[in-house]
Amino acid sequence: MNDDAHVAWLCDASDRWTNWLLGSAMPLWSGLGVDPANGGFVEEIDFGGAPGLTVPRRSRVQPRQIYSVIEAGRLGWAGDWPAIANRALDWYLDCFRLPDGTFADLVAPDETLLEGRFDLYNQAFALFGLAHSAAALPGRRAELEAVALTLLDRLETHYRHPDAGFEESRPPSLPLRANPHMHLLEAALAWEEVSEDAAWGRIADEIMELALARFIDPQTGALREFFASDWHPMPGDSGRQVEPGHQFEWAWLALLWSRRRGRANAAIAARRLFAIGETWGICPRRKVAVLELNDDFSARAPVARLWVQAEWIKAALALAHASAGPERLHYLASARQAVSALEMFLVDDPAGLWRDKLGDDGRFVAEPAPASSFYHIVCAVSELAKASGSYRAAKNK
Repeated sequence: MNDDAHVAWLCDASDRWTNWLLGSAMPLWSGLGVDPANGGFVEEIDFGGAPGLTVPRRSRVQPRQIYSVIEAGRLGWAGDWPAIANRALDWYLDCFRLPDGTFADLVAPDETLLEGRFDLYNQAFALFGLAHSAAALPGRRAELEAVALTLLDRLETHYRHPDAGFEESRPPSLPLRANPHMHLLEAALAWEEVSEDAAWGRIADEIMELALARFIDPQTGALREFFASDWHPMPGDSGRQVEPGHQFEWAWLALLWSRRRGRANAAIAARRLFAIGETWGICPRRKVAVLELNDDFSARAPVARLWVQAEWIKAALALAHASAGPERLHYLASARQAVSALEMFLVDDPAGLWRDKLGDDGRFVAEPAPASSFYHIVCAVSELAKASGSYRAAKNK
């Protein structure tokens, strides 16, 4: 199949998915998915159409859903996304933000604090949600940047690792994790587009350099997940974990950083990360990307999660954009495979919901649709829309 055929297929998929997002998913998740008592987002909606109003709310979900509402607005959703985002943002800041400027882990639907422990992952998504809110809600930009800079200062003064990056807790605990740093990088790159403060670029550079030097294995090019206090892989089994979804997600971020900084080594690393995820992380029988591998690329956790397919789409599209000739054709074909894989997880009735976990036996786990998946879906739809816009603009020149 030639380049034009792949592009036409991806453009059609972009139209289909954007229509699904704006016409089915957003009306559902901005209706049933919002707690009418406070404007915060629920954790799940079951397939009978019942929202999880009694399920405790995780810190990571609120900013991800705020981003999803905002991004849907950017993509043309006609709903009152500024009002939804503002109300949810107010509830998130009121209920999750602690006196020291960090964000708690878990809050009950009645706003009782259930778990105030520090989790670096939650802080990363707080910064991410604040960046997109500041960009989309200009009247609150100064307020939200002040909240973000207070949180960043807290991370710098109390949780900084002596070499690079950040600790998981105080006192320090193990393992150190690559994943929260990935989302800190994502947040810092988002803040670069909103703020003139040089701190965001400095943090982005530090984390990407840490990934290139420590997270990525110099022998295989694979990105590991768990580390000892000296940023060497954790001893034992946990230090061997490699996640195809994170190979894709880091590849996408490395390409973005490479373009902004003019750093070819990051783009080279991105291609290797993608190749690892694509070569060893795709189940040939189910045609989906699996959750975990070992560091020798043998199977570790054959379950397939929805979010991994979404990150596969993003990385394949980004690499296609950065390539030409046979390489571009390969990445376009991979993007098509990834779109087909993600479509397997969506359900028709009720439209706007999804399955999250596909077992090795080819059956989906019976559980409500988790709100946490929406961020990944919206990111993939957004990247598809950007790519199709570029393809169509180039064709019409």
